[in-house]
Amino acid sequence: MASTYRIELKSGDILFREGDAPTTAFLVESGVLRITTERDGEPVLLGDLSAGALVGEMAVLDDSHRTATATALSGCVLTPIDRAQFAERLHAADPVVRALLLSQLSRYRTALATFTGNGSVPVSPTAGVESAHALDKIRLESQLRNAMENRELEIRLQPIQHIASGNLAGYEALTRWTHPERGVVSPADFIALAEETSLIVPVGEYVLGEVCTALRRIADEAPHERLFIAFNVSGRQVGDAEYVARVLAQLRAHAIAPAQLKLEITESLVLDYGKIGTLIERAHAAGMQVALDDFGTGYSNLGHLHKLAFDTIKIDQGFIRQLDDPRCLAIVRAVINMAAALGCTVVAEGVETPAQLAQLKMLGCQFAQGWLVGKPATVDDAIAALMR
Repeated sequence: MASTYRIELKSGDILFREGDAPTTAFLVESGVLRITTERDGEPVLLGDLSAGALVGEMAVLDDSHRTATATALSGCVLTPIDRAQFAERLHAADPVVRALLLSQLSRYRTALATFTGNGSVPVSPTAGVESAHALDKIRLESQLRNAMENRELEIRLQPIQHIASGNLAGYEALTRWTHPERGVVSPADFIALAEETSLIVPVGEYVLGEVCTALRRIADEAPHERLFIAFNVSGRQVGDAEYVARVLAQLRAHAIAPAQLKLEITESLVLDYGKIGTLIERAHAAGMQVALDDFGTGYSNLGHLHKLAFDTIKIDQGFIRQLDDPRCLAIVRAVINMAAALGCTVVAEGVETPAQLAQLKMLGCQFAQGWLVGKPATVDDAIAALMR
């Protein structure tokens, strides 16, 4: 066994035996597994499974003891799939889909019992999970767990500039994952996957720890700078009553002032005013600011700004890139003026040209973020830039 998330078998090794408890299912990455059962005390072949097949998933899904034995016919590599991963998805599934799946499991059990008595019923090695896309998501989820264990997730710091002075004000932390085999994995893929499951909670805690570590390094290596780091809060974290307390515990552990950490909430999450309002109140009481991220892309309405006391509004880059359009310019001007009236600062995202920066300065926008200001950099590179 190479790691918690990868199992290697030699030819002749037994993965599990008939009658074993159903703790784990497995995705066959390479090699061939032979599935057998006993009839009248003699082994009976049910099938041979190769790369791409699931094995052991039925016992996990309906919490039954193993009804067969799995033996490696050759060297095999498998990805274990914890029963909690299946349970989460089964619980969240459409009730009709869930009923159909459990019905098929019941039929399979009946058919297998008949076969071991006096019949011949083929086994379906991937029953319940036929889609290649679904298998890839399961594989990616296990790999994401492994990435956290091996500390493969990294943060990149993208600079945020104070427009009037031209000085660096802080950074936004962006999470990046370079898989040893897949290469760079798009944040859109792994963050969305984490959001579908409880993985977003440990991923969020991991990123928080990395951000606090970066803030501590900046304070130690560039003590003349008073910078903040902003990072996104997930939907699951928003509803966690203890979230702000855990953030403060991390800050205290790293000897970081709360004002140096800013929480960002994507606009698509703010429809639950009660939860967001409570989070903002707790953050403010602790001395942290909260930003409304990607304003203008989702369910934009003035109710967000009227009911929720955000400290910062981040205008989505889609508007900044079209500042040469008079109508778009009018919208950006209106947002900046409205924010000023509400006592909010404004960050313009996606600033890429000097002309855009000059226009934003004229409009009274306080902060800019984008490739013109600086591309996302490793913590080492960001600190090196501060020292120059």
